Amino acid sequence: MSDRPATLRDVAAAARVHPATASRALNPGTRLLVSEDTARRVIEAAERLGYRPNPVARSLRTRRSHTIGVLIPDLNNPLFPPIVRGLEDLLAKHGYVALIGNTDADITRERMVFDQMRARHVDGFVLATATLGNPILAQAAEANLPVVLMNRTAQGYPFSSVSVDNEQGERAAVAHLVSLGHTRIGHIAGPQQISTGVARLRGFQDGMRAHGLEPRDDQIVYATGYSIEEGLRCGLELLRARAGLTAMVVANDLLAVGCYGAFDELGVRCPEDVSIIGFNDMPFIDRLRPPLSTVRFPHYKLGTEAAKLLLERIEDADNPLKILYLAPELVVRGSAMPLAPAAASGGDALAGDAIAQDAIAGNAVPLRRGAQRRKR
Repeated sequence: MSDRPATLRDVAAAARVHPATASRALNPGTRLLVSEDTARRVIEAAERLGYRPNPVARSLRTRRSHTIGVLIPDLNNPLFPPIVRGLEDLLAKHGYVALIGNTDADITRERMVFDQMRARHVDGFVLATATLGNPILAQAAEANLPVVLMNRTAQGYPFSSVSVDNEQGERAAVAHLVSLGHTRIGHIAGPQQISTGVARLRGFQDGMRAHGLEPRDDQIVYATGYSIEEGLRCGLELLRARAGLTAMVVANDLLAVGCYGAFDELGVRCPEDVSIIGFNDMPFIDRLRPPLSTVRFPHYKLGTEAAKLLLERIEDADNPLKILYLAPELVVRGSAMPLAPAAASGGDALAGDAIAQDAIAGNAVPLRRGAQRRKR
């Protein structure tokens, strides 16, 4: 037996088809152009002969590398693996491979990774790193590169995007706390150079005003990044600056985890003294004690939708831009409880259950009952 690697012509001969037909059958993106029987014969012949496509030859022929550059701000964040998995699975069905680049939310590193991927002739980019005013966005727009923003938005650029409806999610969190009798509610806002931080802050403020509660400056603390360390710092600052705070809406689950450390350091009981709601429902967040109430969105679907948008853009640059928002869902666990009667005082307290029910009834986001708070 010859040691020569099998070629496409060998596969075509074994399957009794033209090499062009064999090529279409072996490419997931063009397989529908041949009959099921032909595709089956070609695939079986390729497996029998041990045929492996030559990606370099294919890229020279099609002027495509069938690789996608994916920039992620922090691979240590448990939020991103299920999102990337959805992205990769959908891309693989169409014959594409994702090249993952971690930027550590550093613009210098991001530019280096972006430039290196461009040098490798990726067919497009999925950016989960976009910040407001990011120069890479302007560079990509000027070069007319196929780009999709994932879990980010950026106005003024010709890029499709997919993200969760951040404002609706935060309004749901505020409405739930109000329904439990809380009126002294603080917020730890995400970085304001990131679209999620801006939108979630706006959702918190709108949610408060919708229930006649004007958010004060000392009720809001701004994180410089989405990390446990920033959550600890901001949690300590917020609790020390706002005496009498009974609840917190936090723009990210990692920030909320840091707040648990602030509770321990200050001797604050959660949820007896302070209730808290996060955002993202990242994996394992229900293992905290008490389990964290949070705003959930479909992580895997976020990735698949980003892949679909990018493939549409690659296939036809004239496709209209699409801005997609996935619906959030409030997951109620043990970190939020009704306000104790002694904590409600004067005009800060709600007038009764009727007002509480109105607070939640006006919100379209469904409540999902999860693990109950532990008994102490």
